[in-house]
Amino acid sequence: MSQSPWVHHRQAGVADDIDFEIKGQELQFVEIELDPGESAVAEAGALVWKDSTVQMTTVFGDGSDGGGGGFMGKLLGAGKRLITGESLFTTVFTHQGQGKAKVAFASPTPGAILPLNLAQVGGTLICQKDSFLAAAKGVQIGIAFQRRVMTGLFGGEGFIMQKLDGDGWVFVQMGGTVVERELKAGEEIHVDTGCLAAYTPTVDFDLVMAGGVKSVFFGGEGLFFARLRGPGKVWIQSLPFSRLAGRMLAAAGGTGGNRGEGSVLGGLGDLIGGNN
Repeated sequence: MSQSPWVHHRQAGVADDIDFEIKGQELQFVEIELDPGESAVAEAGALVWKDSTVQMTTVFGDGSDGGGGGFMGKLLGAGKRLITGESLFTTVFTHQGQGKAKVAFASPTPGAILPLNLAQVGGTLICQKDSFLAAAKGVQIGIAFQRRVMTGLFGGEGFIMQKLDGDGWVFVQMGGTVVERELKAGEEIHVDTGCLAAYTPTVDFDLVMAGGVKSVFFGGEGLFFARLRGPGKVWIQSLPFSRLAGRMLAAAGGTGGNRGEGSVLGGLGDLIGGNN
């Protein structure tokens, strides 16, 4: 996704129908254009900049009106976010002036920001629990548990996922390069659980063994793969943040500093420099 080809066509719906443009390459940000009264909701800390007429309000949950039940409904929505490891609060940005106003949000990690219109993918998207970046106000952010016992016990990153419901635009952050796969009925692919970024609910998700004992202990891969069976759409990310962070910690050797790229001379340099 080196350039942003995204052009938005406005349509009627429950969620605010926002205009947007995605800028950048490896470190992207999304610039959202709001009409008077329109709002966007985003994760805390995602803001890059905003026009002065865009007012910022912190709210419980996802800021949508879909939960109902007044305060208790909002509290339930906030609890769902807490389960997925997110903050109890989100921030709503509302244009309260005249004409057009803009607000921009950035992904905290290298990769791509993928814009998806939920109305065009059946109204629901299931994604990794830290994928949500921003959305049009009216989109509901919930949780999706994996119901199978094996997936629940060994699914790791794929056990508790975010569920985005509605008919508006959502912006999900994915690591590295993103590939979209359209699976036909019965078509099956196996994906590393961390590299599974998102999928539509029509896709059947389960776990399969990665291979024999030798593959598990010496192959460098996980014990299980995510098995995805169509029909439906799947989005795969090439570099999940957990993998990037793990490689960085391994390279640092738990002590920080330059480890000589893991070479013998690097270890010798540590001895000479007094690091060991």
